[in-house]
Amino acid sequence: MTATLAHARPHGAGTRRSSVARCYRFELVKLVSQWRIRLLVLACWIAPALFVAAVSQQSSLPVDTLFGRWMHATGWAGPLVMLGFAGTWALPLLTSVVAGDVFAAEDRLGTWRHLLVAVRSPRRIFAAKAFASLTVLLLLVAGLVCSSAAGGVVAVGSRPLVGLDGHLLTSADAAVKVLLAWVCVLAPTLALAGIGLLGSVALGRSPMGLLLPVFVALAMQLAQMMPLPVAVRLALPSYAFIAWSGLFTGPAQLAPLLIGIGVSLAWAVLATALAYLLFLRRDFTNLSYDGSGRRAVTVGVLPLVGLVAVTVAVLTTSITATDTTKATATDTTTATATGSGIGQEKVQRSVATAFAHLYRMQTDQLHRPAVTEDRLRATATCNKGGLQVAAQGPGNDWRCVVSWHLPGVDAAGQAIYQLDVTPDGRYMADGDGPKEVNGYFLVRTPEGDAPNPLWQFDGTVELLSTSKG
Repeated sequence: MTATLAHARPHGAGTRRSSVARCYRFELVKLVSQWRIRLLVLACWIAPALFVAAVSQQSSLPVDTLFGRWMHATGWAGPLVMLGFAGTWALPLLTSVVAGDVFAAEDRLGTWRHLLVAVRSPRRIFAAKAFASLTVLLLLVAGLVCSSAAGGVVAVGSRPLVGLDGHLLTSADAAVKVLLAWVCVLAPTLALAGIGLLGSVALGRSPMGLLLPVFVALAMQLAQMMPLPVAVRLALPSYAFIAWSGLFTGPAQLAPLLIGIGVSLAWAVLATALAYLLFLRRDFTNLSYDGSGRRAVTVGVLPLVGLVAVTVAVLTTSITATDTTKATATDTTTATATGSGIGQEKVQRSVATAFAHLYRMQTDQLHRPAVTEDRLRATATCNKGGLQVAAQGPGNDWRCVVSWHLPGVDAAGQAIYQLDVTPDGRYMADGDGPKEVNGYFLVRTPEGDAPNPLWQFDGTVELLSTSKG
């Protein structure tokens, strides 16, 4: 009996096909009844709150993670730190356990014949299993965001959050943007879920089907750490796991985020469609079925590789055409999609903006006369590795000199920063003098003593010059 034979109309009133809704409820009950799924649900709804609350009370913070240095200052930094961890490890593992095993479990248990007799429609079986796994994944993600947010707010409080350009977000704005950031990472999670469905169908009982989303996510994360061209970086769905940081700048860097979401959804649709086609064509009479390696490559891998190639070509054409019209004399080396997207002018603009916002914050904390960003007129002059090296691309050898003017003072102030810029455009600026401005010292805030905000700060360089707030 094959999948095609299962479509034959049965005789008798008692053998009517089950509806999709009934199959969905059955598959959802099967998933939730598994002990590992129940443990995952409990872990996702409890562990993040405990982790965020515990870390927020520690003297040392995860400053190498975005918003980690602000976990003492506001409870809204906790769910963003958890989001960075989830995009790297938690979400790929969750999609592997749920979507990567939803079809393979029937192969291990040898229950395909009973399921086909009861449902009498492979199409309904696939839809029910896909929607059931999606429901469980949404429940797990909801637990991560709600638990981490509750832990942070209870432990620290709902206070304003410092954005990646130094501007201060109110508690309400921070809450909305935290929620939006988690909603945005649903798109790459769906892409990994589609890959999990594809691996579960194509590889049968093989453990590779279960581990496929993890391996794919790890490979794409390693690719994001390499100095890839902008078009290639945005063509991978993993970029949406980090593009949410653009929500926390003013104006928001929406273009890379929207591209990442669109690419992720395209991957999700294509991978799920391929899994559906393979499922309809498989032979259910072979109880020792372990998948077809050749079919997995031709029907599963090659279309996804083709999608990457097409996406890269489209993005290269679009970005190059747009950037050519907007290229400046100081940033022409990164004006096309074949460059890193990290240029001197972009770094200077980002550092100067963040410094101006944080200088105003420091002024308020030190109870000095108030000054606005416009009156400061902060500018930055940055180079990379000396004057002999082109000031572009990632690296930890960026050096910036920030200049600003105070009202009533003729001489301009200057501060030096050493920058470590990652290939995805994020950077950490480390103050290098004068110590009275960006050295390490404590300032008094309404929440207690805190490090000087100008000492070290995180920022992001917009890889695309086409983004609008």
